[in-house]
Amino acid sequence: MLRSCAARLRTLGVLRGLPAGRRAPGSEPRPALRLFSSEEVFLKDYSVPNPSWNKDLRLLFDQFTKKCEDGSWKRLSSYKRESAAMMKDFKTHFLDPEHMKEEQISQAQLFTRSFDEGLGFEYVMFYNDVEKRMVCLFQGGPYLEGAPGCLHGGAIATMVDVTLGTCAMIAGGIVMTANLNINYKRPVPLCSVVVINSQLDKVEGRKFFVSCNVQSVDEKTLYSEATGLFIKLKPSLT
Repeated sequence: MLRSCAARLRTLGVLRGLPAGRRAPGSEPRPALRLFSSEEVFLKDYSVPNPSWNKDLRLLFDQFTKKCEDGSWKRLSSYKRESAAMMKDFKTHFLDPEHMKEEQISQAQLFTRSFDEGLGFEYVMFYNDVEKRMVCLFQGGPYLEGAPGCLHGGAIATMVDVTLGTCAMIAGGIVMTANLNINYKRPVPLCSVVVINSQLDKVEGRKFFVSCNVQSVDEKTLYSEATGLFIKLKPSLT
């Protein structure tokens, strides 16, 4: 397991330097000062395969893409920041201007998309509107290590929160996490792929109750189970 992770790190040019003028496979030039002003980077869809995806993630991606052909499932695009329309709506109705300045907002990007390809969160989500189900295919990279050779529990919690929250958001609009309950069953091997199966269980007014399990690709290993309560935000500004 550790050898395979080390090999992946070497492939990405982390454990040994790359020749001058060369970049790691699948990476792109991202100077720190230009990253936040590059529309090309922000508009790139990160929910499609890149060279860091292993065969399990690619195979599952192909299987779910096939399910999308009849319209029953839909792949959700994913970018480094939320859409301009959503950001404007959030700033207009929900964000206290004293808590975040305009220059801070212009530099913000999603936590789960802030790592270079292959090093952190690699994932894609598919949603079934009829069944109110969300499936997240997630590969945790070497920068998410907790115990040696294992994915950090906080990384799993992050992806569980994102998956459940997105499921609730599609059903009800802008929501925030009110409660997240996770039972960890087994550690997740670093650099492996897990499947997060979630569903909307019930809605009570502005409350959205969602649950999920985190399983291995072959569905033989249950890594975690979780439930979440999400609250639909009520506009406070007019």
